[in-house]
Amino acid sequence: MTRFIIMAEEGERVLLDQSKEALGLDLSDAELIFTGVGAINIIRSLQHLDRDAELINIGYAGSANFDLGTWVEVTEVRLYHPNVTYPEPELKISNQQSTINNVKQAPCFTSTDFVLASDYKDCVFDMELAFIAALGFTNLHSYKYVSDNLSLHAYHDLTHGVE
Repeated sequence: MTRFIIMAEEGERVLLDQSKEALGLDLSDAELIFTGVGAINIIRSLQHLDRDAELINIGYAGSANFDLGTWVEVTEVRLYHPNVTYPEPELKISNQQSTINNVKQAPCFTSTDFVLASDYKDCVFDMELAFIAALGFTNLHSYKYVSDNLSLHAYHDLTHGVE
């Protein structure tokens, strides 16, 4: 089976070694794809992949209350839209059978913009995962590294990413 590591930006590459050490992931046989940030980049980068391929999404995420440097294994993902409520599915992340010790498991909320404040706790925020999951991949895993506590400045200092 083909395996792909999905990352938004080149600056996240440093997480590969960290994930091997912290999570015990062996990704030596996986092809690395940098998608770019956000929905359009995700769709353009991944639309051609076989839906049965194994995808491992690794990236930075914000959290209102998790400590910086915490690794989170994502269990489900939803869009983050704090100003309106409408029915939409919660997308479970397939094949989540954690054997990783001392790693938090939590939902991820995907936003189309950087989340600077939220009352949501015990979760992470990103800008890609819900769009990856919505494409229908059947073997998707996601691990997020908490880079900031909803601070664009702290995120940028660490990653030199989105401004």
